[in-house]
Amino acid sequence: MQKLLLLGDEAIAQGAIDAGISGIYAYPGTPSTEITEFVQKSKEAKEKGIRSNWSANEKTAMESALGMSYAGKRAMVCMKHVGLNVAADSFINSAITGANGGLIIVSADDPSMHSSQNEQDSRFYGDFAFMPILEPSNQQEAYDMVRYGFDLSEKMRIPVLYRITTRLAHSRAGVIRTQNREQNQLKLPDNLKQFILLPAIARKQYKELLAKQADLKAEASNSGFNTYINGADKKLGIITCGIAYNYLMENFQGMEIPHPILKIGQYPIPAEMVEKLYDTCDELLILEDGYPLVEQSIKGLLNKGKKIKGRLDGTIPRDGELNPNIVAVGLGKDDTKGENIPDFVAGRPPSLCKGCGHNDAFLAVNEALLKYSKGRVFSDIGCYTLSALRPLESINSCVDMGASITMAMGAAEAGLIPAVAAIGDSTFTHSGMTGLLDAVNNNSPITVLILDNSTTGMTGGQKSSALGKIEAICIALGVEEDHIRVLKPLPKQHEENVKAIAEELEYKGVSVIIPRRECIQTLNKRMRQKHNVKNLEV
Repeated sequence: MQKLLLLGDEAIAQGAIDAGISGIYAYPGTPSTEITEFVQKSKEAKEKGIRSNWSANEKTAMESALGMSYAGKRAMVCMKHVGLNVAADSFINSAITGANGGLIIVSADDPSMHSSQNEQDSRFYGDFAFMPILEPSNQQEAYDMVRYGFDLSEKMRIPVLYRITTRLAHSRAGVIRTQNREQNQLKLPDNLKQFILLPAIARKQYKELLAKQADLKAEASNSGFNTYINGADKKLGIITCGIAYNYLMENFQGMEIPHPILKIGQYPIPAEMVEKLYDTCDELLILEDGYPLVEQSIKGLLNKGKKIKGRLDGTIPRDGELNPNIVAVGLGKDDTKGENIPDFVAGRPPSLCKGCGHNDAFLAVNEALLKYSKGRVFSDIGCYTLSALRPLESINSCVDMGASITMAMGAAEAGLIPAVAAIGDSTFTHSGMTGLLDAVNNNSPITVLILDNSTTGMTGGQKSSALGKIEAICIALGVEEDHIRVLKPLPKQHEENVKAIAEELEYKGVSVIIPRRECIQTLNKRMRQKHNVKNLEV
Protein backbone atom coordinates (compact mmCIF):
# COMPACT_ATOMS: atom_id res chain seq x y z
CA MET A 1 0.00 0.00 0.00
CA GLN A 2 1.57 3.26 -1.20
CA LYS A 3 2.16 6.09 1.28
CA LEU A 4 1.99 9.69 0.01
CA LEU A 5 2.67 13.08 1.59
CA LEU A 6 -0.54 15.01 0.83
CA LEU A 7 -2.42 18.17 1.66
CA GLY A 8 -5.83 17.51 3.17
CA ASP A 9 -7.34 18.66 -0.14
CA GLU A 10 -5.09 16.28 -2.05
CA ALA A 11 -5.96 13.40 0.27
CA ILE A 12 -9.65 13.94 -0.52
CA ALA A 13 -8.89 14.03 -4.25
CA GLN A 14 -6.77 10.86 -4.15
CA GLY A 15 -9.41 9.20 -2.02
CA ALA A 16 -12.04 10.03 -4.64
CA ILE A 17 -9.88 8.66 -7.48
CA ASP A 18 -9.21 5.45 -5.54
CA ALA A 19 -12.89 5.11 -4.54
CA GLY A 20 -14.05 4.89 -8.16
CA ILE A 21 -15.21 8.42 -8.84
CA SER A 22 -16.40 9.16 -12.39
CA GLY A 23 -16.62 12.96 -12.20
CA ILE A 24 -15.65 15.92 -10.02
CA TYR A 25 -17.44 19.24 -10.40
CA ALA A 26 -16.35 22.54 -8.84
CA TYR A 27 -15.89 26.27 -9.07
CA PRO A 28 -12.49 27.38 -7.69
CA GLY A 29 -12.65 28.81 -4.18
CA THR A 30 -10.00 28.81 -1.46
CA PRO A 31 -9.54 26.55 0.52
CA SER A 32 -11.19 23.92 -1.72
CA THR A 33 -9.46 24.61 -5.06
CA GLU A 34 -6.63 22.09 -4.77
CA ILE A 35 -9.04 19.12 -4.66
CA THR A 36 -10.10 19.59 -8.27
CA GLU A 37 -6.66 20.73 -9.40
CA PHE A 38 -5.15 17.51 -8.04
CA VAL A 39 -7.60 15.43 -10.09
CA GLN A 40 -6.96 17.57 -13.17
CA LYS A 41 -3.19 16.97 -12.88
CA SER A 42 -3.45 13.29 -12.02
CA LYS A 43 -2.20 10.93 -14.74
CA GLU A 44 -4.22 8.18 -13.11
CA ALA A 45 -7.42 10.25 -13.30
CA LYS A 46 -6.81 10.93 -17.00
CA GLU A 47 -6.27 7.23 -17.69
CA LYS A 48 -9.55 6.45 -15.93
CA GLY A 49 -11.42 9.12 -17.91
CA ILE A 50 -12.51 11.02 -14.79
CA ARG A 51 -14.32 14.22 -15.75
CA SER A 52 -12.73 17.25 -14.01
CA ASN A 53 -13.40 20.52 -15.91
CA TRP A 54 -14.35 23.65 -13.95
CA SER A 55 -18.02 24.61 -13.74
CA ALA A 56 -19.44 28.10 -14.24
CA ASN A 57 -20.51 28.29 -10.57
CA GLU A 58 -21.25 26.12 -7.54
CA LYS A 59 -24.93 25.68 -8.43
CA THR A 60 -24.15 24.29 -11.87
CA ALA A 61 -21.47 22.09 -10.32
CA MET A 62 -23.91 20.70 -7.75
CA GLU A 63 -26.57 20.01 -10.35
CA SER A 64 -24.10 18.35 -12.74
CA ALA A 65 -22.84 16.07 -9.97
CA LEU A 66 -26.45 15.24 -9.09
CA GLY A 67 -27.01 14.31 -12.74
CA MET A 68 -24.03 11.97 -12.68
CA SER A 69 -25.40 10.39 -9.49
CA TYR A 70 -28.78 9.98 -11.24
CA ALA A 71 -26.95 7.96 -13.90
CA GLY A 72 -25.58 5.63 -11.23
CA LYS A 73 -21.98 6.82 -11.08
CA ARG A 74 -20.00 8.25 -8.17
CA ALA A 75 -19.54 12.01 -8.25
CA MET A 76 -17.98 14.66 -6.04
CA VAL A 77 -18.74 18.39 -5.99
CA CYS A 78 -16.35 20.81 -4.26
CA MET A 79 -16.71 24.41 -3.10
CA LYS A 80 -15.81 26.78 -0.31
CA HIS A 81 -18.35 27.52 2.39
CA VAL A 82 -19.86 30.64 0.78
CA GLY A 83 -20.14 28.68 -2.47
CA LEU A 84 -22.59 26.41 -0.68
CA ASN A 85 -24.89 29.43 -0.46
CA VAL A 86 -24.89 29.56 -4.26
CA ALA A 87 -25.59 25.82 -4.49
CA ALA A 88 -28.09 25.77 -1.61
CA ASP A 89 -31.25 25.28 -3.69
CA SER A 90 -30.05 22.10 -5.36
CA PHE A 91 -28.08 21.00 -2.28
CA ILE A 92 -31.05 21.02 0.09
CA ASN A 93 -33.40 19.48 -2.46
CA SER A 94 -30.86 16.73 -3.21
CA ALA A 95 -31.47 15.31 0.27
CA ILE A 96 -35.08 14.78 -0.81
CA THR A 97 -34.31 13.43 -4.28
CA GLY A 98 -31.70 11.20 -2.72
CA ALA A 99 -28.75 9.71 -4.60
CA ASN A 100 -28.39 6.83 -7.02
CA GLY A 101 -24.63 6.68 -7.56
CA GLY A 102 -22.61 7.84 -4.53
CA LEU A 103 -22.56 11.63 -4.16
CA ILE A 104 -20.26 13.63 -1.85
CA ILE A 105 -20.47 17.42 -1.48
CA VAL A 106 -17.21 18.86 -0.11
CA SER A 107 -17.56 22.25 1.58
CA ALA A 108 -14.29 23.82 2.75
CA ASP A 109 -15.00 26.28 5.57
CA ASP A 110 -12.74 29.20 6.42
CA PRO A 111 -12.82 30.07 10.15
CA SER A 112 -11.00 33.38 10.77
CA MET A 113 -11.88 34.48 7.21
CA HIS A 114 -8.38 34.04 5.75
CA SER A 115 -9.80 34.55 2.25
CA SER A 116 -13.55 34.91 2.74
CA GLN A 117 -16.36 37.33 3.59
CA ASN A 118 -17.66 35.32 6.55
CA GLU A 119 -16.86 32.21 8.62
CA GLN A 120 -20.17 30.37 8.34
CA ASP A 121 -20.23 26.72 9.32
CA SER A 122 -21.44 24.31 6.62
CA ARG A 123 -22.52 21.75 9.22
CA PHE A 124 -25.61 23.88 9.79
CA TYR A 125 -26.55 23.38 6.12
CA GLY A 126 -26.16 19.63 6.48
CA ASP A 127 -28.18 19.59 9.69
CA PHE A 128 -30.85 21.77 8.06
CA ALA A 129 -31.07 19.40 5.08
CA PHE A 130 -31.17 16.22 7.29
CA MET A 131 -28.05 15.06 5.46
CA PRO A 132 -25.23 12.99 6.99
CA ILE A 133 -22.01 14.95 7.57
CA LEU A 134 -18.40 13.76 7.67
CA GLU A 135 -15.65 15.88 9.27
CA PRO A 136 -12.10 14.43 9.27
CA SER A 137 -9.56 15.24 11.99
CA ASN A 138 -6.46 14.53 9.89
CA GLN A 139 -5.27 13.77 6.36
CA GLN A 140 -5.56 9.98 6.71
CA GLU A 141 -9.15 10.31 7.85
CA ALA A 142 -9.73 12.77 5.00
CA TYR A 143 -8.68 10.02 2.59
CA ASP A 144 -10.51 7.17 4.34
CA MET A 145 -13.75 9.11 4.80
CA VAL A 146 -14.14 9.57 1.05
CA ARG A 147 -14.46 5.84 0.39
CA TYR A 148 -16.71 5.46 3.41
CA GLY A 149 -18.77 8.48 2.30
CA PHE A 150 -19.47 6.96 -1.11
CA ASP A 151 -20.43 3.66 0.54
CA LEU A 152 -22.73 5.48 2.97
CA SER A 153 -24.29 7.50 0.16
CA GLU A 154 -25.05 4.39 -1.90
CA LYS A 155 -26.21 2.35 1.09
CA MET A 156 -28.59 5.04 2.39
CA ARG A 157 -29.40 6.48 -1.09
CA ILE A 158 -28.57 10.01 0.06
CA PRO A 159 -25.87 12.61 -0.69
CA VAL A 160 -23.21 13.16 2.00
CA LEU A 161 -21.87 16.55 3.11
CA TYR A 162 -18.11 16.43 3.70
CA ARG A 163 -16.89 19.38 5.79
CA ILE A 164 -13.27 20.48 6.19
CA THR A 165 -11.60 23.71 7.36
CA THR A 166 -8.67 25.71 6.04
CA ARG A 167 -5.95 24.25 8.28
CA LEU A 168 -6.77 20.68 7.32
CA ALA A 169 -7.14 21.58 3.64
CA HIS A 170 -3.72 23.25 3.46
CA SER A 171 -1.52 21.15 5.78
CA ARG A 172 0.36 17.98 4.82
CA ALA A 173 0.71 14.54 6.38
CA GLY A 174 1.46 10.99 5.30
CA VAL A 175 -1.50 9.10 3.82
CA ILE A 176 -1.65 5.37 3.16
CA ARG A 177 -3.66 4.48 0.06
CA THR A 178 -6.03 1.55 -0.15
CA GLN A 179 -6.95 -0.64 -3.09
CA ASN A 180 -8.52 1.04 -6.12
CA ARG A 181 -12.16 0.44 -6.90
CA GLU A 182 -13.67 0.30 -10.35
CA GLN A 183 -16.10 3.00 -11.44
CA ASN A 184 -19.81 2.19 -11.31
CA GLN A 185 -21.56 1.10 -14.47
CA LEU A 186 -24.31 3.28 -15.92
CA LYS A 187 -27.50 2.47 -14.03
CA LEU A 188 -30.61 4.63 -13.83
CA PRO A 189 -32.66 4.82 -10.63
CA ASP A 190 -35.03 1.93 -9.98
CA ASN A 191 -37.72 4.56 -9.42
CA LEU A 192 -37.65 6.88 -12.44
CA LYS A 193 -39.78 9.40 -10.54
CA GLN A 194 -37.25 9.69 -7.69
CA PHE A 195 -35.80 12.96 -8.97
CA ILE A 196 -39.12 14.58 -9.89
CA LEU A 197 -39.90 16.89 -6.98
CA LEU A 198 -43.53 17.58 -7.78
CA PRO A 199 -45.29 18.25 -4.45
CA ALA A 200 -46.99 14.83 -4.29
CA ILE A 201 -43.66 13.04 -4.86
CA ALA A 202 -41.61 15.44 -2.70
CA ARG A 203 -43.96 15.02 0.26
CA LYS A 204 -43.58 11.24 0.10
CA GLN A 205 -39.81 11.38 -0.25
CA TYR A 206 -39.47 13.94 2.53
CA LYS A 207 -41.18 11.47 4.87
CA GLU A 208 -38.71 8.83 3.67
CA LEU A 209 -35.82 11.24 4.40
CA LEU A 210 -37.11 11.76 7.94
CA ALA A 211 -37.50 8.01 8.39
CA LYS A 212 -33.82 7.53 7.42
CA GLN A 213 -32.61 9.63 10.35
CA ALA A 214 -32.66 6.77 12.85
CA ASP A 215 -30.51 4.66 10.53
CA LEU A 216 -28.16 7.60 9.88
CA LYS A 217 -27.72 8.04 13.65
CA ALA A 218 -26.93 4.33 13.96
CA GLU A 219 -24.38 4.63 11.14
CA ALA A 220 -22.73 7.57 12.92
CA SER A 221 -22.49 5.62 16.17
CA ASN A 222 -21.07 2.47 14.56
CA SER A 223 -18.76 3.76 11.80
CA GLY A 224 -15.68 4.22 13.99
CA PHE A 225 -15.37 7.92 13.14
CA ASN A 226 -17.14 8.75 16.41
CA THR A 227 -15.03 7.44 19.29
CA TYR A 228 -15.45 7.47 23.06
CA ILE A 229 -12.06 7.53 24.80
CA ASN A 230 -12.22 6.95 28.54
CA GLY A 231 -10.20 8.97 31.06
CA ALA A 232 -9.66 8.81 34.80
CA ASP A 233 -10.36 12.46 35.65
CA LYS A 234 -14.13 12.85 35.38
CA LYS A 235 -14.15 16.47 36.53
CA LEU A 236 -14.15 17.41 32.84
CA GLY A 237 -15.40 15.68 29.71
CA ILE A 238 -14.22 16.93 26.29
CA ILE A 239 -16.00 16.75 22.95
CA THR A 240 -13.87 17.44 19.86
CA CYS A 241 -15.14 17.85 16.29
CA GLY A 242 -12.93 17.26 13.27
CA ILE A 243 -9.53 18.96 13.42
CA ALA A 244 -10.19 20.17 16.99
CA TYR A 245 -9.04 16.71 18.15
CA ASN A 246 -5.54 17.50 16.83
CA TYR A 247 -5.43 20.76 18.76
CA LEU A 248 -6.37 18.90 21.93
CA MET A 249 -3.66 16.27 21.33
CA GLU A 250 -1.02 18.99 20.88
CA ASN A 251 -1.67 20.09 24.46
CA PHE A 252 -0.80 16.63 25.81
CA GLN A 253 2.21 15.62 23.72
CA GLY A 254 3.93 12.61 25.27
CA MET A 255 1.18 12.31 27.89
CA GLU A 256 -2.09 10.52 28.24
CA ILE A 257 -5.09 12.86 28.26
CA PRO A 258 -6.59 12.48 31.74
CA HIS A 259 -10.18 13.38 30.78
CA PRO A 260 -12.79 11.34 28.89
CA ILE A 261 -13.08 12.42 25.25
CA LEU A 262 -15.79 12.06 22.64
CA LYS A 263 -14.18 12.46 19.21
CA ILE A 264 -16.85 13.34 16.61
CA GLY A 265 -16.18 12.89 12.90
CA GLN A 266 -19.62 11.90 11.66
CA TYR A 267 -23.07 13.43 12.11
CA PRO A 268 -25.93 13.24 13.15
CA ILE A 269 -24.46 13.86 16.61
CA PRO A 270 -24.11 10.51 18.45
CA ALA A 271 -26.63 11.29 21.20
CA GLU A 272 -26.00 8.15 23.26
CA MET A 273 -22.25 8.83 23.39
CA VAL A 274 -22.89 12.45 24.33
CA GLU A 275 -25.28 11.42 27.10
CA LYS A 276 -22.75 8.89 28.43
CA LEU A 277 -20.09 11.62 28.62
CA TYR A 278 -22.53 14.04 30.24
CA ASP A 279 -23.65 11.54 32.87
CA THR A 280 -20.05 10.54 33.64
CA CYS A 281 -18.40 13.96 33.98
CA ASP A 282 -18.94 17.02 36.18
CA GLU A 283 -18.82 19.46 33.25
CA LEU A 284 -18.18 19.43 29.50
CA LEU A 285 -15.86 21.40 27.19
CA ILE A 286 -16.87 21.51 23.51
CA LEU A 287 -14.10 22.09 20.94
CA GLU A 288 -15.38 22.70 17.39
CA ASP A 289 -13.71 24.73 14.62
CA GLY A 290 -16.56 26.99 13.53
CA TYR A 291 -19.98 27.73 14.95
CA PRO A 292 -21.24 26.08 18.18
CA LEU A 293 -23.43 23.48 16.43
CA VAL A 294 -22.68 20.65 18.84
CA GLU A 295 -22.71 22.95 21.86
CA GLN A 296 -26.15 24.30 20.99
CA SER A 297 -27.49 20.82 20.36
CA ILE A 298 -26.18 19.46 23.65
CA LYS A 299 -27.56 22.37 25.65
CA GLY A 300 -30.92 21.67 24.10
CA LEU A 301 -30.78 17.91 24.73
CA LEU A 302 -29.06 17.86 28.12
CA ASN A 303 -30.11 21.00 29.98
CA LYS A 304 -29.91 19.26 33.35
CA GLY A 305 -27.84 21.69 35.39
CA LYS A 306 -24.27 20.67 34.58
CA LYS A 307 -21.94 23.27 33.14
CA ILE A 308 -21.31 23.00 29.39
CA LYS A 309 -18.42 25.19 28.27
CA GLY A 310 -17.48 26.29 24.76
CA ARG A 311 -18.07 29.17 22.38
CA LEU A 312 -21.44 30.14 23.82
CA ASP A 313 -20.19 30.91 27.34
CA GLY A 314 -16.89 32.50 26.27
CA THR A 315 -14.56 29.69 27.34
CA ILE A 316 -13.64 29.45 23.64
CA PRO A 317 -13.71 32.69 21.58
CA ARG A 318 -16.97 33.07 19.64
CA ASP A 319 -15.17 33.95 16.40
CA GLY A 320 -12.06 32.77 14.60
CA GLU A 321 -10.46 29.38 14.09
CA LEU A 322 -9.25 27.14 16.86
CA ASN A 323 -5.58 26.64 17.65
CA PRO A 324 -3.69 24.71 20.34
CA ASN A 325 -3.29 27.79 22.54
CA ILE A 326 -7.04 28.54 22.56
CA VAL A 327 -7.67 24.91 23.53
CA ALA A 328 -5.02 25.16 26.27
CA VAL A 329 -6.73 28.20 27.79
CA GLY A 330 -10.09 26.40 27.60
CA LEU A 331 -8.55 23.53 29.53
CA GLY A 332 -7.32 25.91 32.24
CA LYS A 333 -3.68 25.73 31.12
CA ASP A 334 -1.35 28.71 30.76
CA ASP A 335 -1.85 31.14 27.88
CA THR A 336 1.24 30.77 25.66
CA LYS A 337 0.15 33.11 22.91
CA GLY A 338 3.04 35.53 23.47
CA GLU A 339 3.17 39.26 22.99
CA ASN A 340 1.11 41.12 20.42
CA ILE A 341 2.95 42.57 17.43
CA PRO A 342 4.23 46.03 18.45
CA ASP A 343 2.36 49.02 17.05
CA PHE A 344 5.50 50.33 15.35
CA VAL A 345 5.67 47.22 13.13
CA ALA A 346 3.59 48.13 10.11
CA GLY A 347 1.56 45.39 8.49
CA ARG A 348 1.96 44.81 4.77
CA PRO A 349 -1.49 44.94 3.18
CA PRO A 350 -2.21 42.87 0.07
CA SER A 351 -1.94 44.67 -3.26
CA LEU A 352 -2.49 44.13 -6.95
CA CYS A 353 0.45 42.49 -8.72
CA LYS A 354 2.94 44.77 -10.42
CA GLY A 355 1.86 45.13 -14.03
CA CYS A 356 -1.76 44.10 -13.32
CA GLY A 357 -4.24 45.51 -15.83
CA HIS A 358 -6.81 46.10 -13.08
CA ASN A 359 -4.61 48.90 -11.71
CA ASP A 360 -4.72 50.80 -15.01
CA ALA A 361 -8.45 50.14 -15.37
CA PHE A 362 -9.25 51.66 -11.96
CA LEU A 363 -6.92 54.61 -12.47
CA ALA A 364 -9.02 55.45 -15.52
CA VAL A 365 -12.29 54.91 -13.59
CA ASN A 366 -11.10 57.16 -10.77
CA GLU A 367 -10.28 59.99 -13.16
CA ALA A 368 -13.51 59.64 -15.12
CA LEU A 369 -15.48 59.93 -11.84
CA LEU A 370 -13.69 63.00 -10.51
CA LYS A 371 -16.53 65.36 -11.44
CA TYR A 372 -19.06 63.27 -9.48
CA SER A 373 -19.44 62.74 -5.74
CA LYS A 374 -17.69 59.75 -4.20
CA GLY A 375 -19.23 56.38 -3.33
CA ARG A 376 -20.49 55.21 -6.74
CA VAL A 377 -18.53 52.03 -7.51
CA PHE A 378 -20.00 48.65 -6.54
CA SER A 379 -17.50 45.83 -6.76
CA ASP A 380 -17.64 42.07 -6.93
CA ILE A 381 -15.29 39.41 -5.57
CA GLY A 382 -11.94 38.95 -7.27
CA CYS A 383 -8.39 40.31 -7.37
CA TYR A 384 -9.84 43.70 -8.29
CA THR A 385 -11.43 43.95 -4.82
CA LEU A 386 -7.95 45.08 -3.71
CA SER A 387 -8.75 48.38 -5.43
CA ALA A 388 -10.53 49.22 -2.17
CA LEU A 389 -7.09 49.81 -0.62
CA ARG A 390 -4.60 52.60 -1.09
CA PRO A 391 -3.51 54.03 -3.41
CA LEU A 392 -6.56 53.36 -5.61
CA GLU A 393 -9.45 53.42 -3.06
CA SER A 394 -11.83 52.97 -5.98
CA ILE A 395 -14.64 50.70 -4.81
CA ASN A 396 -17.41 51.04 -2.23
CA SER A 397 -18.86 47.54 -1.83
CA CYS A 398 -17.99 43.84 -1.91
CA VAL A 399 -20.79 41.61 -0.65
CA ASP A 400 -21.09 38.37 -2.61
CA MET A 401 -20.55 36.89 -6.05
CA GLY A 402 -22.64 38.81 -8.58
CA ALA A 403 -23.82 41.58 -6.24
CA SER A 404 -22.01 44.42 -8.02
CA ILE A 405 -24.41 44.80 -10.96
CA THR A 406 -27.62 44.43 -8.96
CA MET A 407 -26.42 46.74 -6.18
CA ALA A 408 -25.49 49.38 -8.78
CA MET A 409 -28.94 48.96 -10.32
CA GLY A 410 -30.68 49.39 -6.95
CA ALA A 411 -28.56 52.44 -6.10
CA ALA A 412 -29.33 54.01 -9.49
CA GLU A 413 -33.04 53.41 -8.95
CA ALA A 414 -32.66 55.22 -5.61
CA GLY A 415 -31.24 58.22 -7.48
CA LEU A 416 -27.46 57.61 -7.41
CA ILE A 417 -26.73 58.29 -11.07
CA PRO A 418 -24.31 57.39 -12.54
CA ALA A 419 -23.61 54.15 -10.68
CA VAL A 420 -20.78 51.83 -11.66
CA ALA A 421 -20.45 48.04 -11.26
CA ALA A 422 -17.05 46.32 -11.39
CA ILE A 423 -17.02 42.56 -11.96
CA GLY A 424 -14.42 40.09 -13.22
CA ASP A 425 -14.83 37.92 -16.29
CA SER A 426 -15.13 34.65 -14.35
CA THR A 427 -17.44 36.17 -11.73
CA PHE A 428 -19.60 37.58 -14.54
CA THR A 429 -20.38 34.11 -15.91
CA HIS A 430 -20.56 32.71 -12.36
CA SER A 431 -23.41 34.96 -11.20
CA GLY A 432 -23.37 38.32 -12.96
CA MET A 433 -25.30 37.51 -16.14
CA THR A 434 -28.73 37.41 -14.49
CA GLY A 435 -28.06 40.77 -12.83
CA LEU A 436 -27.13 42.30 -16.19
CA LEU A 437 -30.37 40.94 -17.65
CA ASP A 438 -32.31 42.65 -14.83
CA ALA A 439 -30.49 45.90 -15.54
CA VAL A 440 -31.30 45.67 -19.27
CA ASN A 441 -34.95 44.88 -18.57
CA ASN A 442 -35.14 47.91 -16.27
CA ASN A 443 -33.07 50.12 -18.60
CA SER A 444 -30.98 51.07 -15.57
CA PRO A 445 -28.54 53.99 -15.98
CA ILE A 446 -25.49 52.01 -14.90
CA THR A 447 -22.02 51.43 -16.30
CA VAL A 448 -20.76 47.88 -15.92
CA LEU A 449 -17.01 47.20 -16.01
CA ILE A 450 -16.31 43.56 -16.85
CA LEU A 451 -12.62 43.32 -15.97
CA ASP A 452 -11.37 40.65 -18.35
CA ASN A 453 -7.99 39.13 -17.46
CA SER A 454 -8.84 35.90 -19.29
CA THR A 455 -8.68 33.69 -16.21
CA THR A 456 -9.98 33.05 -12.70
CA GLY A 457 -7.09 35.01 -11.25
CA MET A 458 -7.75 35.20 -7.52
CA THR A 459 -7.74 31.42 -7.02
CA GLY A 460 -4.64 30.65 -9.07
CA GLY A 461 -5.36 31.11 -12.77
CA GLN A 462 -7.96 28.47 -13.57
CA LYS A 463 -9.73 28.66 -16.94
CA SER A 464 -12.55 31.22 -17.04
CA SER A 465 -15.92 30.14 -18.42
CA ALA A 466 -16.17 33.63 -19.97
CA LEU A 467 -13.12 33.27 -22.20
CA GLY A 468 -13.93 34.64 -25.67
CA LYS A 469 -17.64 34.98 -24.95
CA ILE A 470 -18.24 38.23 -23.04
CA GLU A 471 -19.37 40.50 -25.87
CA ALA A 472 -21.65 37.82 -27.33
CA ILE A 473 -23.24 37.23 -23.91
CA CYS A 474 -23.84 40.95 -23.36
CA ILE A 475 -25.45 41.33 -26.79
CA ALA A 476 -27.62 38.26 -26.18
CA LEU A 477 -28.76 39.75 -22.86
CA GLY A 478 -29.89 42.89 -24.65
CA VAL A 479 -27.08 45.41 -24.13
CA GLU A 480 -26.93 47.73 -27.13
CA GLU A 481 -23.87 46.91 -29.23
CA ASP A 482 -22.93 50.60 -29.50
CA HIS A 483 -22.55 50.69 -25.71
CA ILE A 484 -20.25 47.68 -25.41
CA ARG A 485 -16.69 49.02 -25.47
CA VAL A 486 -13.47 47.04 -25.20
CA LEU A 487 -10.49 48.90 -23.71
CA LYS A 488 -6.82 48.05 -23.34
CA PRO A 489 -5.83 48.93 -19.75
CA LEU A 490 -2.30 50.20 -20.32
CA PRO A 491 -0.63 53.46 -19.17
CA LYS A 492 -0.24 54.65 -22.79
CA GLN A 493 -4.00 54.17 -23.33
CA HIS A 494 -4.97 56.06 -20.16
CA GLU A 495 -6.39 59.25 -21.71
CA GLU A 496 -8.33 57.31 -24.33
CA ASN A 497 -9.74 54.99 -21.64
CA VAL A 498 -10.78 57.88 -19.39
CA LYS A 499 -12.61 59.50 -22.32
CA ALA A 500 -14.47 56.24 -23.17
CA ILE A 501 -15.54 55.66 -19.56
CA ALA A 502 -16.66 59.28 -19.15
CA GLU A 503 -18.83 59.01 -22.25
CA GLU A 504 -20.55 55.85 -20.98
CA LEU A 505 -21.13 57.41 -17.54
CA GLU A 506 -23.27 60.02 -19.32
CA TYR A 507 -25.39 57.38 -21.07
CA LYS A 508 -28.88 56.98 -19.54
CA GLY A 509 -29.04 53.22 -19.96
CA VAL A 510 -26.95 50.09 -19.52
CA SER A 511 -23.44 50.30 -20.90
CA VAL A 512 -20.68 47.71 -20.65
CA ILE A 513 -16.98 48.51 -20.66
CA ILE A 514 -14.55 45.60 -20.97
CA PRO A 515 -10.97 46.44 -19.94
CA ARG A 516 -9.16 43.43 -21.44
CA ARG A 517 -5.62 42.42 -20.64
CA GLU A 518 -4.28 38.98 -19.69
CA CYS A 519 -3.47 38.38 -16.03
CA ILE A 520 0.21 39.15 -15.47
CA GLN A 521 0.65 35.91 -13.51
CA THR A 522 -0.82 33.62 -16.17
CA LEU A 523 1.11 35.54 -18.84
CA ASN A 524 4.38 34.98 -16.97
CA LYS A 525 3.53 31.31 -16.47
CA ARG A 526 2.68 30.90 -20.16
CA MET A 527 5.91 32.57 -21.24
CA ARG A 528 7.97 30.37 -18.87
CA GLN A 529 6.32 27.25 -20.27
CA LYS A 530 6.97 28.46 -23.82
CA HIS A 531 10.62 29.12 -22.95
CA ASN A 532 11.00 25.66 -21.37
CA VAL A 533 9.50 23.99 -24.46
CA LYS A 534 11.99 25.86 -26.69
CA ASN A 535 14.87 24.76 -24.46
CA LEU A 536 13.69 21.15 -24.67
CA GLU A 537 13.54 21.40 -28.47
CA VAL A 538 17.11 22.72 -28.55
